[in-house]
Amino acid sequence: MRPALLIAAVLSCAVLPSAEAAARPVVVELFTSQSCSSCPPAEALIGRLAHEPAGAQGDVLPLAFHVTYWNHLNWRDPYALPAATARQESYAARLGGPAYTPQAVIDGQTGLVGSDEVGLRAAIARAREAGPGIPATLARDGGRVVAQIGPAPDAGGASGRVLLIGYDPSHTTRVLRGENAGRTLEQANVVRSLQDLGRWSGTAATFTATRPEGETAALLLQADDGRILGAARLAAAPAETGREAVR
Repeated sequence: MRPALLIAAVLSCAVLPSAEAAARPVVVELFTSQSCSSCPPAEALIGRLAHEPAGAQGDVLPLAFHVTYWNHLNWRDPYALPAATARQESYAARLGGPAYTPQAVIDGQTGLVGSDEVGLRAAIARAREAGPGIPATLARDGGRVVAQIGPAPDAGGASGRVLLIGYDPSHTTRVLRGENAGRTLEQANVVRSLQDLGRWSGTAATFTATRPEGETAALLLQADDGRILGAARLAAAPAETGREAVR
């Protein structure tokens, strides 16, 4: 192979997500609040999912979105985000029924009570049957992140939004007032920011952004009907500096 062609081939491999990246995690979104007395069991379940190793059936990416509508009571959740409330309201419009806590949404398609472990794990298993999804990777580039989305498997008009989620792997909070007064809450994968990077039109694409608020980050590719088409996570502790692609 001539040098110019060899360089082009190397760059192509570095830019496009590999086929292996298509084995994406199932995304579990928990809508919760530190002021909700029913939420700690659901948050404990999210914590278990966050620490379980990826099995033969695949991986799970749990994300805890703290909503704002409990903040009018005696305790203000320090991690509550208006974007989390808006995201849950959007799901409520698609899935039917009111927004409530704790609510889990699996792969943008199935909503259920977030503390229902049997139901949640069954929904995760069903989501895995949908197939590997669209290849996606998330990489560090100094103070920025690079999101790369592969092409749709066919030209059937697939499209969606590319979302960058910043989150903290864990927080411990002593709640002083409200329904959980006196409790110490252990919470996992607490979402700190949500950013829409733009539209994906079905062809391979690259998006860049400043590192989001949060200790680490995740990438979601979401169709207009709410389905999660692809997902990737950014390693919390990279082994080396510079750009590093992760699943």
